Amino acid sequence: MFTTYLVQPIYNIFIYLIGLMPQGDVGFAIIALTLLVRIVFYPAFTASIRTQMGMQAVQSEIDEINTTYKDDASERGKRTMELLKKNNIRPFSSFLALLIQLPILFALYAAFFREGLPKIATNLLYPFVSVPHMVNMDFLWVIQLGSAHNILLTALVAGLQYGVMWFSVARTKKGSSKLSAEKEMAQKTQQQLMLYFFPVMMAVISYSLPAAVGLYFATTNLVSLVQELVIREQLKLKA
Repeated sequence: MFTTYLVQPIYNIFIYLIGLMPQGDVGFAIIALTLLVRIVFYPAFTASIRTQMGMQAVQSEIDEINTTYKDDASERGKRTMELLKKNNIRPFSSFLALLIQLPILFALYAAFFREGLPKIATNLLYPFVSVPHMVNMDFLWVIQLGSAHNILLTALVAGLQYGVMWFSVARTKKGSSKLSAEKEMAQKTQQQLMLYFFPVMMAVISYSLPAAVGLYFATTNLVSLVQELVIREQLKLKA
């Protein structure tokens, strides 16, 4: 069931896209697949970003609730949910955006690790999906997608991930709450760790795995940055 309902549909879309790309360029197919998923699930990803912005905007009120009802967990939870509902904040939308990305990673795993592109797993293909005439693993004739340790792509992933985390930290600063000096210092330290830890972690992963994974991460982060800028402009127009 895992293969049939999760891996196989994405794998078929991926192979179909390879057949559409010039000279069967797998890199462009990865980019196209990432963009396709982001377009189809645009509302979910938008809701995730809006939720993060909304949570930071009401953080001071959440801290006030936590302080006032620190000995009453039931009332604290009730008041928090009422506040989120009042501001149209859906706290679980961020998890949905994360879950949407998992099938793509599983499909890439099936393509590059289990089946091993350029070999095509014909047993996974639907009858209406043809095997591409050409499968080109050299993206832009520079990046060998089946090989690991690509420094150029690793640097790109780290830089884009830093941009994503910078926006996340900036949202936290704008919505900063009334904290004690000690808690505020701890929050700033945590923010700085996030700002640098995640880019380093993504760089290590991208460097260790085939470049195809790094290309997927880079495309995802680039789209996230563009989407964030669009949402920010939309909110400015509504303000």
